[in-house]
Amino acid sequence: MKSASRSASSPFFSSIAAGAPPVGGISKRSFDILVALAALVVLSPIFVLIMALVKSSDGGRVFYGHRRIGYNGSTFRCLKFRTMAENGDALLQRYLDENPQAREEWRETRKLQDDPRVTVVGSVLRKLSLDELPQLINILRGEMSIVGPRPVVEDELELYEASAVYYLRSRPGLTGLWQVSGRNDVSYAARIAFDTHYVRNWSLTSDLVIVARTIPAVCLSRGSY
Repeated sequence: MKSASRSASSPFFSSIAAGAPPVGGISKRSFDILVALAALVVLSPIFVLIMALVKSSDGGRVFYGHRRIGYNGSTFRCLKFRTMAENGDALLQRYLDENPQAREEWRETRKLQDDPRVTVVGSVLRKLSLDELPQLINILRGEMSIVGPRPVVEDELELYEASAVYYLRSRPGLTGLWQVSGRNDVSYAARIAFDTHYVRNWSLTSDLVIVARTIPAVCLSRGSY
């Protein structure tokens, strides 16, 4: 799956100078490649096990790729192990039509605490953040980074308003400041503030600290659903 060209329809996508490197430059990119390669080698048995569990759960696809906005407005397919039923869009629409409170939760956060689309296997993968492991492939492709803002869809980026320029200066991350600071326990506005702070104050040391904080956050499943 190749990255698509930038969408000219959004005013945000012209905010970064053409050809300017992402935040962190060569040092961050080198760190990404080394960590992603090492993780893929070490975690390969877990990959195989998860693939078997997802396939055996309902016979559907193992991987799912969702269109997200990357550095400088480029689009790419953000890879995950599939955690939702194949007819997830229909299930979601029916659920939102029948539950006004859930519809408001979706409008504000683009997430649901009780998501009717999530399978039994998928709920476990999400709880442990294992569904996001295929994004290591996105990292090797140069579409994502080990650490960065959480990848968003185009509609979400509009919620960033003036802060969108900071999101677009960095590759989205497999983990990030928001993910280790409460995840779904914090407001969307706080998430934007975390992303903005990360980009404005980036350093390789901060990436190492966030990676180290990710391990206990995942093990304790803080703020995940």
